[in-house]
Amino acid sequence: MISLAGYSLSKTYADKGQNIEVLKDATLEVESGSWVCITGKSGCGKSTLLHILGLLDDPDGGRVCINGADVSARHPQAHAIRNREIGFVFQFHYLIEDLNALENVALPMLIAGSAKAAALNRARELLAFLGLEERSKHFPNQLSGGEQQRLALARALINQPRIVLADEPTGNLDPQHSAEVWGLFRKLNAELGQTFVIVTHEPELARQSQRTYVLKDGVLI
Repeated sequence: MISLAGYSLSKTYADKGQNIEVLKDATLEVESGSWVCITGKSGCGKSTLLHILGLLDDPDGGRVCINGADVSARHPQAHAIRNREIGFVFQFHYLIEDLNALENVALPMLIAGSAKAAALNRARELLAFLGLEERSKHFPNQLSGGEQQRLALARALINQPRIVLADEPTGNLDPQHSAEVWGLFRKLNAELGQTFVIVTHEPELARQSQRTYVLKDGVLI
């Protein structure tokens, strides 16, 4: 079963009077439970592609399908689909500095309408799974870079999404923390069967995936 697909995606931006076509008829299919990487030079449109696949942005042409349904960022249920089906992990963690680790993780589940007790219990489980149970009361600025990335991953997983999209998740980490986060992704993919689509500029990490796409001149190879 294909859980995520983009068909004939195109996207053009206007920049200083010129039209920059960052996606040209780009197509990819990601099977449920698989592990896919997208690589390419900086500025080639990898993040744009991921945002389109995650229903954060609309393509100018083409369509996005999740679990067989044709959806888009303007779909009337786009927000609900994102909250329920997709977990996002970004290069910059976007953690809320005024909330502790436990509260940061629980937040998406609370936004989805879950009871506070259930959200906090689920958050504790995820922090324990990711080795952060002793840091639950710490605030983001009290955590290392690797810990912050694990915290962002826990937050992305709180609603048990079937699809996890990660945009340069190790871009700001040293090699040790980078390997640590990558190992957690592999563990989650293997043990929980979650689908991973990861944008990375690190070819040695991309080679560990089941399939790698290269975005070049707007085309996925």
